[in-house]
Amino acid sequence: MAVRAGSLVGRVVGAVVLATVLLVAATAGAIWWTARQDSRPSSDAIVVLGSAQYNGVPSSIFEARLEHALRLYEQGVAPVVVTVGGKAVGDQFTEAEAGRDYLAAAGVPADALLAVQEGVDTLQSIRSVAAAFDERGWGTAVLVTDPWHALRAERMAEDAGIAAESSPTRQGPAVQTRTTQFRYILRETAAYLLYRATGESVAGAPGIG
Repeated sequence: MAVRAGSLVGRVVGAVVLATVLLVAATAGAIWWTARQDSRPSSDAIVVLGSAQYNGVPSSIFEARLEHALRLYEQGVAPVVVTVGGKAVGDQFTEAEAGRDYLAAAGVPADALLAVQEGVDTLQSIRSVAAAFDERGWGTAVLVTDPWHALRAERMAEDAGIAAESSPTRQGPAVQTRTTQFRYILRETAAYLLYRATGESVAGAPGIG
C-alpha cells in the first residue's frame, strides 16, 4: 500500500512539474510571437509606455520607443500620442513630460500630445491611461514598447478596458543581442505569469515593471 501511495504521489508531482514546464514554455512562445507582430490599426491614440529619463532626457530605451511612436503618428495611425509615466524621488521631470517634450521638439503639435504623469510600473501606467481614455471617450490604442513587453502590456490594457494592439520598437538596447533578448523573454515570462496569477505587476528592467 505504501509503495502504491508513493507511486501515486510521484506521478502527481511529475504531472505538476510537466504542466508547469509546458505553461512556462507556452508563455515564452507567446511573448516571442507577439514581439514579432506589428499592428498599427487606426486608433484613438498611440500610447508610449515610459522608461527611464535623466533630467528630462529620455534614456536610449525610451528614445527608441518615442522615435517609433513619432513614425506611427506621421503615418496617420492616430491623431494623438500619449506619453505615460511618473517620476522617482528626486527627479525633476516625469517620464511622461520627458516623452512629451521630446516629441514636441520633433515637431508633433501640442494639441496632438497628452502626458499622463502617473505610474511607476506598467500596470499603474496602463490604469492611468485607461482613466484618461475614459475621460475623453476613447477606446482604442496602439501601444509602443519593447517587443518582449508587448504581450503583457496588451493584456493589461485589455483588462483596463482599452482595445489595444501593439507596434513594438525594433531598435534600442532591448533588441541588440540574442543574449539580451533571451534575458528579457525570461523576465517577461515570469512577469506575465505573475500578473495572470495575482493581477499585480512586478518591478524589472527599465520600463518592464
